[in-house]
Amino acid sequence: MKHGKKYNEAAKAIDRAALYDPEEAIALVKKSAVAKFDETIEAHIRTGCDGRHADQQIRGAVVLPNGTGKKVRVLVFAKGAKAEEALAAGADYVGEMDLVPKIQKEGWLDFDVVVATPDMMGVVGRLGRILGPKGLMPNPKAGTVTMDVTKAVQDIKAGKIEYRLDKSNIVHVPIGKASFTEEQLSQNFSALMDALNKARPSAVKGQYLRSISVASTMGPGVKVNPVKVVK
Repeated sequence: MKHGKKYNEAAKAIDRAALYDPEEAIALVKKSAVAKFDETIEAHIRTGCDGRHADQQIRGAVVLPNGTGKKVRVLVFAKGAKAEEALAAGADYVGEMDLVPKIQKEGWLDFDVVVATPDMMGVVGRLGRILGPKGLMPNPKAGTVTMDVTKAVQDIKAGKIEYRLDKSNIVHVPIGKASFTEEQLSQNFSALMDALNKARPSAVKGQYLRSISVASTMGPGVKVNPVKVVK
């Protein structure tokens, strides 16, 4: 794959074979984010899990102390008092059965996270074929199926992110923007790694965190020493 001049210049400062301390890796990634827009900084964690086994799955959520730098649009499926509570908490859209045809027939997907009260999951289930493949289906493990819609909405708005294994047993998550300070990115990265360490399935044998890298949207990846983040 051919890269541009800016990418190649940034890549020269990074030793692709080296394993860096988290703070050092973040500093390098921040320096290499030279695009004209505010690049997202992401962490990619290859685990020793085998996601084909239910007892080795990882799925959860963590509130990043400094947020993600992105405005998150929240849709809540709730009715009555819970719908009012969701709106008061800052949800962008709230509804129930009326939202099903809007999503199914009109292809409306102007939201980033879906929250639902447990009694609405029968309604939300009808949208599984649309929401599921996009990773938008509410899930109790991620705290998005709950009666406490106020906390759910406020946490998401404050910078709560979901993490889960992909088909290659890798976790991909944003930890902020290139405009963040190194300290803000480091704090977010640390919060993520703490959550992943706590989420380690007991069935996983051997090395749990195999490799970690951080990268900006357009920049080269920087490898983090996994030993430095294992609790």
